[in-house]
Amino acid sequence: PNNRTTEQPNNRTTEQPNNRTTEQPNNRTTEQPNNRMPINHPLSEKLICGCDEAGRGPLAGPVVAGAVILPKGFSHPLLNDSKQLSEKHRNELRSVIEDAALAFGVGILDQTEIDEINILNASFKAMHLAIDQMKLKPEFIIVDGNRFKPYKEVPFECVVKGDSKFNEIAAASILAKTYRDEIMQQLHEEYPAYHWNKNKGYPTVKHREAIRQHGPSPYHRRSFKLLKDEQLKMF
Repeated sequence: PNNRTTEQPNNRTTEQPNNRTTEQPNNRTTEQPNNRMPINHPLSEKLICGCDEAGRGPLAGPVVAGAVILPKGFSHPLLNDSKQLSEKHRNELRSVIEDAALAFGVGILDQTEIDEINILNASFKAMHLAIDQMKLKPEFIIVDGNRFKPYKEVPFECVVKGDSKFNEIAAASILAKTYRDEIMQQLHEEYPAYHWNKNKGYPTVKHREAIRQHGPSPYHRRSFKLLKDEQLKMF
């Protein structure tokens, strides 16, 4: 999908003062024990957006982020962290999520921008782009992991392993993973020597051996260490 906005994320760090309202919790990292807000929780009636990304670790291809607002009470027996699901179940859930979501978006940043601004900032920017695409403005954002760059003035919370604790984050992780896998399949057809249909750009032995034999493709991240034990010959 197209990233339909060029709006840049705020130039703020995660050490920014907490974005608070009188009824919002602090922006913080937490280990939430449940995957659904209690009915009397101050956030239970808010439009909660889950965010997650796929593709921080690969040597090639884009980083992709998903953002999802689900209906209150939404559940599905297969919905879980995308890494715990088979490819078949992820693809099935992608259609379910897109049909059921009140709003969703997908943000994509390619390897050139990753090299320019680094992978962490690229991940944040991809999440911002995904949120920008949604037809509804979230009132609160929950993000997988322990770091996030504030999105405008919307309060947020980082949740360690949040994709296994909150349906909204699990849904976002599934969109991010399936869209990125689709892109890597397309890139594989252009550069089959790197086996991206199998490794999705991650640093497997076979992937690194292909880089050693053929040199880097235009889709490789030059800011990453593409080969472990020797200097990369530039082609």
